[in-house]
Amino acid sequence: MKKYNVGVMGATGAVGQQMIKVLGERNFPIGELRCLASSRSAGKKLDTPFGEVVIQETCPTAFEGLDIVLGASENDIAEAMAPHIKAAGAVFVDNSSAFRLCPDVPLVVPEINPEDVKWHNGIISNPNCTTIISLVAVNAINKLSPIKAMYASSYQATSGAGAAGPVEMYEESEQILKGRAAGEPGVFYGADIQPKVFQYQIAFNVIPQIGGFGENLYSSEEMKLQNEGRKIMHLPELNVSCTCVRVPVERSHAVSIVAITEDKLELDAVRAAVADAPGCRLYDEPNEKIYPMPVLTSNQDIVYVGRIRRDLVNENGINLWCCGDQVRKGAATNAVQIAELLLED
Repeated sequence: MKKYNVGVMGATGAVGQQMIKVLGERNFPIGELRCLASSRSAGKKLDTPFGEVVIQETCPTAFEGLDIVLGASENDIAEAMAPHIKAAGAVFVDNSSAFRLCPDVPLVVPEINPEDVKWHNGIISNPNCTTIISLVAVNAINKLSPIKAMYASSYQATSGAGAAGPVEMYEESEQILKGRAAGEPGVFYGADIQPKVFQYQIAFNVIPQIGGFGENLYSSEEMKLQNEGRKIMHLPELNVSCTCVRVPVERSHAVSIVAITEDKLELDAVRAAVADAPGCRLYDEPNEKIYPMPVLTSNQDIVYVGRIRRDLVNENGINLWCCGDQVRKGAATNAVQIAELLLED
């Protein structure tokens, strides 16, 4: 089998580390693994499934000889390095949001639109984590009857804000519980807490804001499900009304969705379609207390789908609840799956 030289940009971060792990798990045919990070990390060593690798600094000359670059860096770095990655002859699979809505850049979830990889011009974008999890869950419904609109509320884990998110949650929890044990007033609120990662205390709390608000009063995170969903599912008229909430969970995002289809669908047909859908697991026996939860879906790549029922407001609406690991399937694994599609070209 042909070997490929692969670079991971942002290799020391949570998503970059997960990309390296997934490359090993999926037996990606690696010739050279090049781990790229900031100058602060350059020269340090990483233990990887492919052996010990010395970290190199991310810079314009770092991509020579690479076939594929997996990006786990912020937008500004992705935008700055993309021309140099392309000039080196590598394909850039980018996890940032920098290129997702560019008309000449494919936005790909391999279970949904793998064919879009074929028209790339050196850059392929990895969608937003909540978008990936949600669309994998509803893709089978869309195949039964095109989805016209969706209502969604996401319950997003603290690790979606980076490695510092869960740390802040646990530190706040410890501080509050110590205060409670000492008899301080306020059971769940820490007056002295000074959050750094989130806008407010996240321990024992939920925050109904992820991203900045636009003129329509929806946040940037909330608009991604509509804007990215239109491109991935080839539904240019899709409308999505979404509310994104940060919750005190370490890992795995959960999403409540009402998908409104052109035709009225039978629930048995929906359940059967979800059960057969790639990347999904039907987990739907509510009377037996069987439904998706973050503790069940973390550290793996399948989107669990349950609580499937008919919407009580719109007869063409299907209501469901889904959960998936946003670091793996919502980011790292999806990027590696895109890279695997390149091997088939």
